[in-house]
Amino acid sequence: MILSEKPRWHYRFDNFKRAYLLLSDAMDQVNERSLSQLEKEGIIQRFEYTIELAWKTMKDYLESQNIIFDQVTPRAIVKDAFAAKLILDGDTWMAALDARSKMSHTYDFKKFEEVIDAINRRYLTVISELYLKLLPETIG
Repeated sequence: MILSEKPRWHYRFDNFKRAYLLLSDAMDQVNERSLSQLEKEGIIQRFEYTIELAWKTMKDYLESQNIIFDQVTPRAIVKDAFAAKLILDGDTWMAALDARSKMSHTYDFKKFEEVIDAINRRYLTVISELYLKLLPETIG
């Protein structure tokens, strides 16, 4: 490997970082004012791709740490990330994965609002923790 070449997970992290910052910005709006239905749908979409990029970033990071996976599924990667102490709250990550899956298969506006509330109360916190843990390793 060329010394200036970034590890694969850094490229994935760059995408995760953009997604996380967009979701975080959207959640700031939730706390400031009432949102339209279209805005709520946008938040759900941002949440879905942020979670997708989060578990894939975990996977690439753990692979860079020479961790071998028995399975490569979102739930298996979250379990492995928890075991490796990359994340601290495996239960909340599992709930976020479940919410992401449900949202990609439903258009129930009441469920959208429940998930937006859960993003605000629980999920954004664990996503932020992953972001802040990995960020210093991508600088320099």
